Amino acid sequence: MVAEQLTPNLPAETGEIIGRKREIGAIKSLLSTTRLLTLTGPAGVGKTRLATHVAAHVQRDFPDGVWLVELASLQDEQLLAVAVAEALGLQEEMPQPSTESMIDYLRTKQMLLVLDNCEHLVDACALLASTLLSAAPKVRLLATSREALGVPDETPFIVPPLSFPGPDDQVTRSDVLRYDALALLAERAKNIAPEVDITSQPVAAARLCRLLDGIPLAIELAAVWLRVLSLDQIINRLGHRLHFLTRGYRTALPRHQTLRAAVEWSFELCSAQEQIMWERLSVFAGGFDLPAAEEVCSAAPLTREDVLPLLAALTEKSIVTRETCGTRPRYRILETLRQYGQDRLNKSEATPATQRRHAEYYQGLAERNRAGWFGSNQVECFTTVVPEMPNLRAALDHCLGEDLRTEEAIRIFTSLEGYWSFFGGPSEARHWIDRLLQCRQITGQERFSVLTVGTFFALMQGRIDTARPLLEECRLLADGCDRQGPKAITRFLSGRLTLMEGDYQDAVGLLERALDWYEHNTGEITEDGVLRDAFLPAFYLALSAIFAGDPRAGSWVARCREIAEAAGSPGEIALATWAAGIGCWAAGDLTQAASLFRSSLRLERSAGYRYSPAWFVETLAWVAAAQGRDVPAARLIGAADMMRRLLEVSLAGFRPYDDAHRATESLLRARLGEKDYRKAVDEGASLDFNEAIGYALQEPPEPGSAPLAAPAPALSQPVLTPREVQVAALVAEGMRNRDIAARLVISQRTAEGHVKHILDKLGFTSRAQIAAWYVNRFTPSPEG
Repeated sequence: MVAEQLTPNLPAETGEIIGRKREIGAIKSLLSTTRLLTLTGPAGVGKTRLATHVAAHVQRDFPDGVWLVELASLQDEQLLAVAVAEALGLQEEMPQPSTESMIDYLRTKQMLLVLDNCEHLVDACALLASTLLSAAPKVRLLATSREALGVPDETPFIVPPLSFPGPDDQVTRSDVLRYDALALLAERAKNIAPEVDITSQPVAAARLCRLLDGIPLAIELAAVWLRVLSLDQIINRLGHRLHFLTRGYRTALPRHQTLRAAVEWSFELCSAQEQIMWERLSVFAGGFDLPAAEEVCSAAPLTREDVLPLLAALTEKSIVTRETCGTRPRYRILETLRQYGQDRLNKSEATPATQRRHAEYYQGLAERNRAGWFGSNQVECFTTVVPEMPNLRAALDHCLGEDLRTEEAIRIFTSLEGYWSFFGGPSEARHWIDRLLQCRQITGQERFSVLTVGTFFALMQGRIDTARPLLEECRLLADGCDRQGPKAITRFLSGRLTLMEGDYQDAVGLLERALDWYEHNTGEITEDGVLRDAFLPAFYLALSAIFAGDPRAGSWVARCREIAEAAGSPGEIALATWAAGIGCWAAGDLTQAASLFRSSLRLERSAGYRYSPAWFVETLAWVAAAQGRDVPAARLIGAADMMRRLLEVSLAGFRPYDDAHRATESLLRARLGEKDYRKAVDEGASLDFNEAIGYALQEPPEPGSAPLAAPAPALSQPVLTPREVQVAALVAEGMRNRDIAARLVISQRTAEGHVKHILDKLGFTSRAQIAAWYVNRFTPSPEG
């Protein structure tokens, strides 16, 4: 299951810190009196560790949590809102975050945001901070940066080096733990080389910390070598290097010289192969796994067999850290060390080849998962692709950079269509579409692919004025093509636009032709754009026919279900069920329509989708109003408005839904009066995304939250027998009757009988409803 409750994302080691009592006390005190506190200082001084340590110890002061937003791997300031959404775990709840939608989400929250490593995005971070300070009065910001953000009301706090003895101070064994730098060295030595007693060498320890200027990262890097070198040997090697670098970098701050000396010295103590590996690993953004390292780093003089031992050696030396993503190990090179490796890589002839291998590897990963977004493996695609999004963005950046490789960029982008649709968001998709369309080298089929995806996402958000010129160019390119696939896609997009404009009969004609082509060309998987099978033409054809009053609508709804169930795709099954609900609503069967809408909503929530639920909540509002449940209907109207706002969807761009929405609003205003109507709408709009879904499903509110109203009593349903529950589970897995019979060692007729009994007992009409019912009741929640 993809959908998860928000859980603060501070690293587990936030409780560990050596010394810093004065700084911790000062930061806590300042944080209680200022809305924006920025920890500044040189790289490696410990800004991040201090920020996360303090944040972990003030969590109880922030009911909506403390959240760490790591910005080191983010290169494009336009994606800052995406990084914040991902840190908050909102890529499912807010699929297309922008600064405006993020501000809107945070407006009523009482939380602490830790913005880590702002220096390369200082303007964007300053704008976000300034806007938050004025629009979200209960949000506080704790930033780390090598320079202040320069925002009014900002309180900068310079993080000093750890304390260490001066050159004239007399240091004895009992003095070691009095100085934070020496205490850190002693603690790291105890863990790395227990046989080395730092307290017995106070003078040498003091000299080393003095040479390292009390920079925590430099001390930790030096401590790693206590496994193989004595304190005096480390001092001798480091001292010469520092002297040289001080002369070579006259314009740099002293502590910058010191840190670079420590990093460069650590680099030079690595073997030649380890150095090459370090440099090549710097091409990764946001972490990597072993297969990626083997593919990207294994070029002469390194072989694939060399990669794992070298990765282990760099991990042992604390150059690389190991972390776990689900059940799979991942690796990350510390950011300061990554930047150093990148500087060296950029000066070598190997840079273009390494970046190319990186882009090719992640292009392959995206393409391998391309088909899975639209089938039974959607959740697996999510868990595979989402951790790699920083690398996929880096690959796109590289392909659209100086070494322009537009074909590869297009293949990466279009392979991520499912991510943009379900989890990532159309706004980020538009960012890449705009960049791709600016490339004059993109012509013909490549441009057609980008244009179709661009049209698709514009229509998803109701941006008709944006979609029309894109679609017109699609039509021109399709007319000049001798293949039928582009023409079918253009007819589909034209039919969808026509439906949204309210020309239902014309939409039926266009979509029927598109569906006919796909139904008779099922073996031809097009690379031209957004369609992979006949589901979307059938889905929008069914909706067009319902709104047109076409008597064939029921058969197209049934065809939607068949295609979705054959693919085993949870999202498409939910959409097909919802289309059936629209048919029931239009025919006046409100009870069945509500049941189908809720079944769709439950299944979408279990799959982790965040686009469709806004429409499902909206249609439940129509039903509630038609049933005379005026206050719940108005609350659902407000909740749906909130969800569309987060999705950046314009209701005015969807004529059939907008007409029904306006009719419902007029009805509710007339019956409730403007004051009570507005009060109920505001109550619904105050819910967050998951709360809105829970309210629409008539679920009790979460403990600790104030209920809007007692949930309506659930319809009583006969209890299924244990065998029928078992059969329902297999239906939810996408099994046909013959497969169920084989699994349970019963006859196919008996399996058919069980399914019929389940449908009759629950009042359902389709296997999709059984699947949604089972998922909602028997699938464990993300919290277990």
